[in-house]
Amino acid sequence: MELERHIRAIPDFPIPGILFRDITPLLKDKQGFAAMIDLFVERFKGRHIDYVVGIEARGYMIGAPLAYAIGAGFVPVRKPGKLPYSKLAENYALEYGTNSLEIHADALDQGDRVVVVDDLLATGGTAAATLRLLERLGAHVEAFAVLVELEALNGRAAVPNLDVVSFIKY
Repeated sequence: MELERHIRAIPDFPIPGILFRDITPLLKDKQGFAAMIDLFVERFKGRHIDYVVGIEARGYMIGAPLAYAIGAGFVPVRKPGKLPYSKLAENYALEYGTNSLEIHADALDQGDRVVVVDDLLATGGTAAATLRLLERLGAHVEAFAVLVELEALNGRAAVPNLDVVSFIKY
């Protein structure tokens, strides 16, 4: 199935000059959604992953079904103020501003094998912040996986020496 046909490009969102890649039509399509999850599952089944770490919010839509399918737990990385327990935080830059990410301080243990999942890799800001959080917890990141990679923004440079998996490249 050609997943790209379910991804729409929205110019000037959330600010002028940004071309937003909207995956919600893909999520809505039953066959498309299943095909997308199957791509991730095929890539990570049998790799002895303890946890899938999903980045808020669209990383949850891929990460939770992936975790279930490969027999792993799911750990959310959230935007500020959403986690109720003791947490760690990391700031990062976006294409269009700055933000912060948080994870529960007890979410992972030293040596846990994880794959980090998000919908899109752009500048690599959220990826790098998430990796810093996981490093602080002592987790071993096996890979960073996204559905879409915006190659011109060179997000891979923000996560050097890491297996970066992307299925659609613009």
